[in-house]
Amino acid sequence: MQTTRTQTLRMIGNIVAFQLGWFACVVAAAQGQEAVGICAALIIVAAHVAISTHPVTQLRVIVTAVAIGAVWDSLLRATGLMIYRSPGPPALAPAWILAMWALFGTTLNLSLRWLQGRTLLAVVFGAVGGPLAFWAGQRLGAVQIRGPWAGLLAQATGWGLILPLLLHLARRFDRRNLSSRGESTDV
Repeated sequence: MQTTRTQTLRMIGNIVAFQLGWFACVVAAAQGQEAVGICAALIIVAAHVAISTHPVTQLRVIVTAVAIGAVWDSLLRATGLMIYRSPGPPALAPAWILAMWALFGTTLNLSLRWLQGRTLLAVVFGAVGGPLAFWAGQRLGAVQIRGPWAGLLAQATGWGLILPLLLHLARRFDRRNLSSRGESTDV
């Protein structure tokens, strides 16, 4: 019973921390204060890794999310579908977006774990949630979606592919870690 309660509290904490970090990054970027959001995100990510029962696995998941996110958001920026309110090279994703990918990486083996192995649901969740997050970011002034339908369709397509991929990789990293320790892969 205590284990279930602890897991539930960790999941709720993960959801709240992610949302706080997301808002910090978006609002700070909209106000030209990207460093504030990035610092908030890094604190949340560091705390997540520090309290994780498998910190190396969590770091692998986070780094993988950042790498995939960097490629994806750089592509969107280079094509002009997303115009980010932030300085930096015009063909590269801004640092605050990468910080948000790190935040997102913290959710893959915790609050989004329920989507692992549910590929079709993950596709739908990504195809709806990704564009909604960017639409909210636009409403808050951190990004401009070009088109806007072309930009939202690109986000839906990308997130519909990226979320299931990241969930698969997170599950694979987690299982590899557990099996190398001789622990059960049933979580």
